[in-house]
Amino acid sequence: MNEKDLRDIIAQVLSEMNVTDTTSATSAAPAQKADTASAATEDGFVEDVAEIDIKKQYLVEHPVAGDAYYELKQYAPCRLGIGKAGARYKTLPVLEFRAAHSAAQDAVFTDVDPEVIEKLGLFTVQTKCDSKDTYLTRPDLGRILSDEAVQTIKEKCKMHPTVQIYVSDGLSSAAVAANTADVLPAILQGLKSYGIEAGTPFFVKYGRVGVMDQISEITGADVTCVLIGERPGLITAESMSAYIAYKATVGMPEARRTVVSNIHKDGTIPAEAGAHIADIIKKILEAKASGTDLKL
Repeated sequence: MNEKDLRDIIAQVLSEMNVTDTTSATSAAPAQKADTASAATEDGFVEDVAEIDIKKQYLVEHPVAGDAYYELKQYAPCRLGIGKAGARYKTLPVLEFRAAHSAAQDAVFTDVDPEVIEKLGLFTVQTKCDSKDTYLTRPDLGRILSDEAVQTIKEKCKMHPTVQIYVSDGLSSAAVAANTADVLPAILQGLKSYGIEAGTPFFVKYGRVGVMDQISEITGADVTCVLIGERPGLITAESMSAYIAYKATVGMPEARRTVVSNIHKDGTIPAEAGAHIADIIKKILEAKASGTDLKL
């Protein structure tokens, strides 16, 4: 294959991806032109498709009501209006889908970088899971701290705090890396402004939500709050949630937990989520209730 043939193949692929000729696709939504057309470079390579904002991407050719449909897309980051090539999807949406799926897998199977935990000033304890494989196949072990972890918490944490906050990897290491540096300080600052005492924060490796019940019993906290990575989807792999419970006990029903979810840069902004969580904790302490027993 000579250089001319190679360039012809590259030109054909880019054409199928709708990056060299976007006239018909962008006529209904001019605002998305930069997002698709900029994907091509001088050398025929394509920029990171994961960086394309799918809310601004509208690839349907010759749309009947393109402007109205494009406007609706701004309210939800769904894979809508991505167009088709015959009976199949176009190349660009397929590549975006595969990139999102890869990011989700990485978030689940990759451990949180120890440097991230160190920068947050947290010490680390671990559940009874000894590996990521065990964590994924034995959810029950992710709800129980190791004996060493129990001892470490007793030695390093303030006992009987009003609020005990900790961070856990859950099902997304990416969520911890992307959001904790903004969420955790915002919660602590909010609690401080309300005059609410917070205990010693730390990090739980291979943790499920339910381990917060054991942590609550060990520390004797009135309210326990965990910031945990959520199961990633194909829109974002960085979503974090905060689970909060009043006087949590091992074996209690899930209905006693209050949840703030969808914390990430394209959802609830991390710093804003932190302030909101602090306010919810304040209301939980006032009502002495959480979950379905709490009327917000």
